[in-house]
Amino acid sequence: MVSLTAAAAALQLLQERDQNERAVIALTPADIMKEAHIMTNVILVLLVEDEPMLLMNAQDTLQDGGFEVLDASNAQDAIRALETDADAIAGLVTDVRLGSGSTGWDVARRARELKPTMPVVYMTAESAEEWSAQGVPKSILVQKPFAPAQLLAAISTLINEASTAL
Repeated sequence: MVSLTAAAAALQLLQERDQNERAVIALTPADIMKEAHIMTNVILVLLVEDEPMLLMNAQDTLQDGGFEVLDASNAQDAIRALETDADAIAGLVTDVRLGSGSTGWDVARRARELKPTMPVVYMTAESAEEWSAQGVPKSILVQKPFAPAQLLAAISTLINEASTAL
């Protein structure tokens, strides 16, 4: 008998072979997402933007370009997503100014600590001059406002370069 139950934000697979033998496998949502991406070749991009309309527009652009998007509206949520499962995330697209607290520069640095080859695209309307000092190496900065094709070209180029470097 095999049964599936969701308990404490985890999927638990319970297999009973007979009355004396029982195996339990617990999977977190991150484990499930990671396996789903491996099986379907989905390319997951973490999108960080604090302005709801800009987030929605960038998300639509990335999805129209064939990416699956995990979104965050602040640096703390983005860093939490990265720390949960950076290996499943193929690239990071982040606004530089994310309201009070940490910035997109901070999110990208944490992403690179967790995954040194993480492709990073910054989006900004006013922080371009800080990129050389604050940005991570081999990143791209897209100046707002931008055409959807610019964002897609930037993240696609970096993801392709990262995958061929492996």
